[in-house]
Amino acid sequence: MTSLSGTGPLARLALRRSRAVLVGGILVLVVIAAASAEATVGLYPTLPSRVEAAGAVNGSQALVALFGRIYDPSSIGALAMIKTGSIGAVFVALLSIVLVVQHTRADEEAGRTELAGGTALGRLAPLAAALGLVLAANIGLALLTAAALTASGLPAAGSLAFGCAWGGVGLAFAAVAAVAAQLTTGARAATALSAVVLAVVYVLRAVGDTASADGPRWLSWLSPIGWAQQFRPYAGDRWWVLLITLGFAGAVAGAAFLLRARRDLGAGLLPARAGPARAVAALGSPLGLAWRLHRGALLGWTVAFAAVGVLVGGMASDVSGFLNNPNARDLITRLGGEKALGDAFLAVEFGFLALLASAYGIQVVLRLRSEETGLRAEPVLAAAVGRVRWTLSHVAVALAGTTLLLGVAGVAAGLAYGARAGDLSEAWRVVAAGLVQLPAVWVLAALVVAAFGLAPRFVVVGWVALAGVVLLGELGPLLELPQWALDLSPFAHVPKFPGAAFSLVPVVALTAVAALLGAAGLSGIRRRDIGGP
Repeated sequence: MTSLSGTGPLARLALRRSRAVLVGGILVLVVIAAASAEATVGLYPTLPSRVEAAGAVNGSQALVALFGRIYDPSSIGALAMIKTGSIGAVFVALLSIVLVVQHTRADEEAGRTELAGGTALGRLAPLAAALGLVLAANIGLALLTAAALTASGLPAAGSLAFGCAWGGVGLAFAAVAAVAAQLTTGARAATALSAVVLAVVYVLRAVGDTASADGPRWLSWLSPIGWAQQFRPYAGDRWWVLLITLGFAGAVAGAAFLLRARRDLGAGLLPARAGPARAVAALGSPLGLAWRLHRGALLGWTVAFAAVGVLVGGMASDVSGFLNNPNARDLITRLGGEKALGDAFLAVEFGFLALLASAYGIQVVLRLRSEETGLRAEPVLAAAVGRVRWTLSHVAVALAGTTLLLGVAGVAAGLAYGARAGDLSEAWRVVAAGLVQLPAVWVLAALVVAAFGLAPRFVVVGWVALAGVVLLGELGPLLELPQWALDLSPFAHVPKFPGAAFSLVPVVALTAVAALLGAAGLSGIRRRDIGGP
C-alpha cells in the first residue's frame, strides 16, 4: 500500500456526495456567462458604440477597481465579459474552496477520514481525491463556458481563453484551500482563511489595475484573479499567462501534500489557542452562544459590504457616462428602478447585494443543522434550553446580521454617492434602497428555517432557491419570461427604490411570508426528533 492508495474510490465517493453542488454551481456560472454575452452582443452592435462604452469603463476608477480593465475597446467579447470575468472568478474560487475543504478538513473533523482510514487508504489519498475532483470540475467548467459563449456569438478562441481563465482561478484557490486545510483544525477556519486570501488578492488586483503608469501596476501580477485578466480573453488571448496560474497551483498543491505528510490526523500545523478558564457571562444564553459562533464571519462580511458599498456609491455618479447607449439605458431601467439613471443603477446593484446578504442569512441558519448533526446541539438542549429558543438564537443572528450588512452597504454607498454629488442628504435615500431589500432576504432565510424544522434533510433548498432567484433575475428580463415566472422570486416584489415610488404593501406581504415560513419551521422543530432525517 502506498500513500495514495484508495484515491480513485475516494474520488468517486466525493463526486457522489458533491454532485448536486457541482452540477448546480457549474450550471449557474455557465448560464450567467452566456446570458451576459447574449445581452451585450445586442446592446453594442457597432464598433463606435463598443469603443464608447469601453472608454467609459476604463475612465472610471471605481469600475476598473471592481471589474478590471478592458484591454481591447473594439472587442465585443472583452466588453461583454468584463463584469462576469472578475465577479464570476470569485464565485469559481469559492466553489473550489468549498469542495476542497469539504472533502479534506471537514471529513477529518467529522471523523469520516478516520473511519475510511481503517481500510486500505493511503495517508495522502483524501487530499489527492479532493484535488482530483476539483481539477475535473474546473476543466468541465472551462469547456462548458467556452461552448456556451461561442454559442452566444462570441469568438471561439476568446471563449476558450475565458473558460480557461476561470478554470485557472478555480485550480489556484483549490490549492490555497488545500494548504489552509493543513494549517487549521476546523473546516470553518480553513474556509475563512482561504476567503481572506481571496479577498487580499482581489484587492491587490484592484490596486494594480487602478494604479497610474508609474504606480504599482505590478501588484496585479501577484493575484490569480489578476492573472485571469492578464490572460486577456478576446483581447489578445495571451496563453502563456495560463502557465503562471498552473505553475502556482501545482507548487501550492505540492506544498499541501508535504504539509499533510507531516501532521497528525485531525491536527493542524497552526497551534490551537487555549480558551479562557471561565466562560463570559454572555455564553450563559443560547443567543450569546450563537453570537459567539457567528461573530467572526459577520465581521468579515461587514467589511466586504462596506467596501462594495463605497464602490457602488462612487460608480453611481459615473454611470451616465457608461450608459450613453440608449439600449443599455433601457436594459438597466427594465432590470430595476425608474426615473433617474443613477437611481436605477443603485436599485440594480442593491438587488445584487441583497442576494449576497441572502447567502449570509442562509449560511447562518444552516449552522443549526451542522450543530445538530455534529452532536453539539444535544448538550445545549439537555440543559434548561428549549428547542424553539435554541433555534431562534441562530435565526435572530441571521435577521440582525443581514440587516447590518445591507445597512452598512447603504451607509457606505450613500456617503460615497452624496460626496460625489455634493449633497449628503442623498445618503438617506441610498440607505433606504438597501434596507427595503430585507423582507425578500428574510424570505429565503425563513425557507431554510422551515426546511430545518419540517424536513431537515432538505435544508439545501436554501441554496437551490438562491440559485433560482439569481437565474430569474439574470435571465428573466432578457428572455422576456412571463410575469408569473418572474414573480416566483421574492425580489421581484421589492420596490425598485430609489427611483420608483415606495410601496408598503409588498414589504409587509414579504415580511408576513417570512414570518409564516419561520413559524412553520419552529412548529416542526418542536415535534421531530433531534438528529433525525
